[in-house]
Amino acid sequence: MAFKILWVDDQIEELKSHLVYLSGKGYDVDGVSNGQDAVEKLRMQPYDAILLDEMMPGMSGLETLAELKKVRESVPVIMITKSEEEDLMNRAIGKRIDDYLVKPVSPLQIVSALKRLLEGRRIRGEQLSRDFTQGFMGLQDRIGRADTPDEWTNLYNDLVQWELDLFADGDHGLLATHQEMLAEANRNFIRFVRDKYAGWVNGSDDSPLLSPDLFKTWVAPELDNAPQVVWIVIDCMRLDQFRFVESLLEPYYHLERKHYWSILPSATPFARNALFSGLYPREIASRYPDWWRGSSRQQHSKNAHEAELLGEQLKRMGSSAAESYRYFKVFDARDTDDLSKQVGSLDGVKLVAAVYNFLDIMAHGRSQSTILKELAPDVPAFRSLMRSWFEHSTLYDVLKTLARRDCTVILTTDHGSVYCNRATTVRANRETSTNVRYKYGDNLGVDEKQVFLMKDPEDYMLPRQSAIENYAITTEDYYLVYPTNFHEYERLYRDSFQHGGISLEEMIVPFVVMRPR
Repeated sequence: MAFKILWVDDQIEELKSHLVYLSGKGYDVDGVSNGQDAVEKLRMQPYDAILLDEMMPGMSGLETLAELKKVRESVPVIMITKSEEEDLMNRAIGKRIDDYLVKPVSPLQIVSALKRLLEGRRIRGEQLSRDFTQGFMGLQDRIGRADTPDEWTNLYNDLVQWELDLFADGDHGLLATHQEMLAEANRNFIRFVRDKYAGWVNGSDDSPLLSPDLFKTWVAPELDNAPQVVWIVIDCMRLDQFRFVESLLEPYYHLERKHYWSILPSATPFARNALFSGLYPREIASRYPDWWRGSSRQQHSKNAHEAELLGEQLKRMGSSAAESYRYFKVFDARDTDDLSKQVGSLDGVKLVAAVYNFLDIMAHGRSQSTILKELAPDVPAFRSLMRSWFEHSTLYDVLKTLARRDCTVILTTDHGSVYCNRATTVRANRETSTNVRYKYGDNLGVDEKQVFLMKDPEDYMLPRQSAIENYAITTEDYYLVYPTNFHEYERLYRDSFQHGGISLEEMIVPFVVMRPR
C-alpha cells in the first residue's frame, strides 16, 4: 500500500518533477500551496507524513505546523527551509517536527527522509531479524564453549542486548527463540558455577570479581580521583532492567559500564552485606557475631549494620573516607525525602553510600498483589514498570541534582532476580529459613538435580549455626515448596520474581561509573 503524503509549499507548481519522482517511488502525494489548505486537507483525510515549507506568505510554516498538530497531533512532519539559523531549527524542533531539510533539496533527499520516517522501523526490524538469524549459530556455539567468567559475562551481556532489541522490534517469534536460548545458556551456566564456585570463594585465580571484592577493586580507587563519590545500590536490579533505564541517565552522565558477580546465595542478607563489609558471610559472622544476628527466620535483621560494616572496611583499608562517609537506607518516601533534602549539604563528605529497596519490595510485593501482577504480568512488563518507577522517583531527581556537582556517581546492585515457574520440594524443620529461592537449615532434603546442596557451608564461605546445617540453592527457574500444602504454595509463587539462586539474571549484575557531563 502506498504511503499518502501531503506537500505544503507556496511554489508547489514548480515542484511537479519532484512529485512525479515520489509517485514513481510508490508515494501518493497531494500538493497544496498554503497553510490553510493544508489544515483543511488534513481534516478531510489522514496522511502518513507531511512535507512543510517553512517560508510561505500568510500562514508561516511554524504557524501551519501548530495548526496541523491541533488536527492530528501524531502526524509526522518534515520541515523544508532555506534558513540554516540555529534559532529557527530549535523553534521547529520545539514544536515537534520529525525531520529537517535545508533547500535546495533533491528528490532523493526527500525519499530518504520519508523512508527513515515511515519505513525505518520495518527496515530495522528486518535487518535485526536477519542479524539474529545469522548470529544464532554463533550464540549457540558460545553457549556450548563458554568456560571462563569473562566469556559468560560477555555472552550474557549480548543475550540481554538481543532481548531488548527484539522486544523493541516486537518480534515475538524471535523472542521465543531467544528465551529458549537463554534457558539453555542458564543450564550450562549453572553447571559451570556448581563446578567452580567453591574454588572462587577460596581464592582461585580464575574467579570473577565477586561481591566482597567489589568495593576495594572498583569503588575505592574512585575515592582517590574525585572530590566526592556517591555509591548507590538499587537492591535486586537485573542487568536488563538497568539497560532499560540507562537512556534516562545518558543526557546527564558519561557512563562507564562494567559487570560483577553476586555471591551465593544471591540474596540481600548475604550479597549486600558482602558489598559493604568486603567480607564473605562466614567472615562477617566470625568477626562481628553481634551484627550477624537473628535466627534463620529473621533474615532481614542481618542487614541492620551495613553502615558499620562499611566503616570497618574503610578502616581496614586505611581510607581517608573512614572519617568522612554517610550512609542512607531508603525504604519509603520519608527516607527518600531525607536523602534528597540532604544532598545539598553533603559537600564535605568524601563517600556517600545509599541503598534503595523499592525494586526489591516491588518484586516481592508482586507475589501478594493482584494489581501488581496485572500491571507486570511478565518480565518485559516488570521491566517497563521498573522504568516508570525510576523515571518518576526521587532517586532520579537526586541523580539529576548530582549531575550538576563535582562528584562521581556509582550505580550498582547487590543481586538480580529470576522469573520462577517451577516448584521443587524441600524437606526441612520449622527453624529453616523462609526464602523460596534458597534455604538454610538442618539436614535439608532436596532434589540435587534441581538444587545445589551445600552440605558443608564453610567450604563456600557461609556461616553455619549447627554441625548439620546446610544450604539449598535453587537453579534455573525453580522455587522451593514444602510437601505440606504443596499446591497452595506452588500457585502462590508461580510466575513470581525471586532471588537467591544460581542464574545469569541473579549473579551477573551491572556496575556503572557515572561522571557528570
